This record gives sequence, structure tokens and C-alpha cells, in this order.
Amino acid sequence: MTSEPPFRYVDLFAGIGGFAAALRSFGGAGVYSVEKDPAAARVYELNWGRDPLGDLTEDANDNVMRVPEHDVLAAGFPCQPFSKSGAQRGMDETRGTLFWNILKVIEVRRPAIILLENVRNLAGPRHLHEWQVIIENLTALGYRVADQPAVFSPHLLPLEMGGRPHVRERVFITATYDPSGLMDGVEPVPVVENRSLRGPEEWDLASDLPLEPVGCVDERPLTRTERLWIDAWDEWVRIMWALHRDEARRSGTRVSPLPGFPLWVDAWVRTDALCIPEETPAWKRTFLRKNSELYTKHQEAFDDWIERHDVRAFPPSRRKFEWQAQGTSALWECVMQMRPSGIRAKRATHLPALVAIAQTSIVGGERKRRLSWREAARMQGLPDNFTFGDQSPAATYRQLGNGVNVGAVWHVLREHVRRDEAILKTTEVGRRIVQSVLIDAPKSPDDVLASVVAKAQTSGRD
Repeated sequence: MTSEPPFRYVDLFAGIGGFAAALRSFGGAGVYSVEKDPAAARVYELNWGRDPLGDLTEDANDNVMRVPEHDVLAAGFPCQPFSKSGAQRGMDETRGTLFWNILKVIEVRRPAIILLENVRNLAGPRHLHEWQVIIENLTALGYRVADQPAVFSPHLLPLEMGGRPHVRERVFITATYDPSGLMDGVEPVPVVENRSLRGPEEWDLASDLPLEPVGCVDERPLTRTERLWIDAWDEWVRIMWALHRDEARRSGTRVSPLPGFPLWVDAWVRTDALCIPEETPAWKRTFLRKNSELYTKHQEAFDDWIERHDVRAFPPSRRKFEWQAQGTSALWECVMQMRPSGIRAKRATHLPALVAIAQTSIVGGERKRRLSWREAARMQGLPDNFTFGDQSPAATYRQLGNGVNVGAVWHVLREHVRRDEAILKTTEVGRRIVQSVLIDAPKSPDDVLASVVAKAQTSGRD
């Protein structure tokens, strides 16, 4: 006889199951999940024993409600714009967006807790209206929700609490059903702040991710051309440090850092020949001027470097370079991304957000390779027994780039329950959630997640 789970959850826009990983690690049982992408749905089924392939718009609308009763609603929902012409129209204003379907589920089922995740820009100035519509609709349905965003990234969380060396800022919207207004008059605050809980120490990618040992994996080797691009810019970095050291020695000052503004080889012209059209945006004017000044100061060294590596023959995006590695002495010691905006270099203390296979991070040092898909899965907090079946690495990278980080979800939900503990304790299901999240659960999902995944894979059912 199986014991009753502490809470039931639904997983909307489920992807490969980042929310499921966190919620199951707290003891929750999934009663419904939905994912429109067949490849992601297949991975979800392989690991969580439930086929989520479907469409929420068909399962939750004015005529149908196939989403069952549940206690926690989780959704990493796509952000679709709402019409500004319909202000004050409540739920009608969201009609035609996927958020409207989420609201229909909430309106009918009234789960105890809502846990939504979206990109950082949702809470930015360009989406102020959408943000207000979301908060106002949840409030109107009887939910206690902060009107300020909760922004968090897994690199801010200690490893022992499920953190990862992965800079991935996301907005979380958390809400608790409070129809009686128990906490009326107490302004809800964001459950987390975008600040480090680790302290000043740096991450060690090799041990904290961890990276595979040197020589053990090279699924997508750097091409000869990619190495040539990196070699060229690596030499440019070394040249610049040498020039700065010579200048500091002559002037008796400290060595200045390398320029942090975007470098555009195509904009390297002397200042006396610089011509900027009047219609050029202010931000671009600034970069063009700074590039020109830098080139004029070091023209001889730059011209020699360009000719030696035939830099003008590089693709346009590889004639651009973004140095964000502070005092690092060489490009090959950095973490790099081949972006449309240029080659971006960062210090090898943590990894930038997973976005797409074409921009998979390249680690330097002894490895000089892209991250493997398994290392990318570790970045999202998934255990090594999490399987992607026989699909291509490209599909796996794409799914991970669209996913949520397990440790971040774990932390956000725990802090939300802690904030609204008084409300939750007024109901039986709320008391069970408090018990499972704040008392019974370990400090980190890493303590239980591998066994949770193994059980789900073998049981084939919730």
C-alpha cells in the first residue's frame, strides 16, 4: 500500500521536466503534464514515466477542463504580448495568449500554490504592461502575489543547496491562494532576491559542475577554422596586455584592464578619418568612436596583427570580440561563446546561460572544447542518470537551453512556502506542503534527485 503524497502538482509547458525534478524531490506526485514538442515530451516520458505530449489550449479553455484537481501549479510559460488597448478588462485581455489558458486552470482548480517561471525581460520596462496584467489577474482570483519580480540565478546558490556555476537569471512569479485575506495588510515581497548566497568565493568549474576529465569527451570538436579564430584573438589579448604593461612601466602607473566595450575590426579607422552618419544611434556612435580611438593609439600593432592572421577574411561576426574576462591573461584561459555579436570571453569562474547549440560554451585551459551535453545537463541540475535516449546532441542542447534549473526552482519554492507558511497552515493540504518542503526535505535536491529519477524511470508511472 503506497502512502498518500504530500501534494499533487501539474506541470504545464513541461519541457523535459525541470519543474518535475524539483517537485518530485519534495515528494510531490504529478497528476497532469503537457508539452507540445514531441522530442521534449519523449525525454520527459523516459525519465518521469508520463507522456505529456499535448496542447494546453485544447485541455483548458472555455469549453473543456481536462487538467485535474491539484495543489501546486508549475509552468515555464511562453511570454506572449497582451494588447495594451484592453486595459482593465481582466482575463479577457489575456485571451488568445497561453497565459489565458493557465488562468483558466487556476480559475477552475484554485491550486494552493502557483509557481511560474519566465525570462528576465518579462519584468523589464518593455513588458511592464504584461507584468501588470499577470499580477492583477492572479490577485483578482484570490492569490497573494508580490507585484515586484523575484529574480534568481543558480550561480547565486551554494553548491550544497543545489546551486551551479551557471549564470541564468530568471523571473519567478509565486502565489498562494488566500481567499479569506489572512495576510491582507501585509505587503507580499518577492520570495528571493537577486543576490549571492554563496559569499565572495568563486566557482571551480572542474570540480563544482563537474567538467569531464581532460581527454574524456569531445562530442563536437572545435573546427580548424574555429581554432584559428580563437588563436588570432588569443594573440590580440596577449598583445594588449603587453602594450598595457609597457605603458604602465613608462608612466609608473598600474596596468590598466583590457577594453570592455565591443571590439569591431571593421570600425578600426584613424580618428582623423572617422565619419559617423548623423542617423547613427547614440550607442553605436559611442562604440565606433571608442574603437577608432583604440585603433589610432595602437595602429602599428593592430595592422600587423590583422595582416598576420588575415583577420579581414574572417566572417563578420568573428571580426567582433567582447572581452568580459577582466584580468585573465589569455583568451584560451577563458570561457567563450561564438555569438552572432562576436566571440565573447568571460572568466572561467562560471558559465553563461545555455541558449542554443550554436552558442554552447567553449572551455579553455587544458580542455579547449565545447561543453558536452552531459555537462550542460549538470548545469541545469539534472543528475547523471537522467537520460535523453538516442536523440541527437543538438536536440538535447536545445531542450536544456529551454529548461529550468532544478536548484533554482527548489530554492524559490522553499522560500515561497516559508514566506506564506501562515496561510498554508490554515488548510490540510497546505500543512502537508509545509511539512514536505520545509521540514522533511533535505537541504538540496542533489541529495535525492538521482534516486527519484531512477524510481520514476523504472516505475513508468506517478
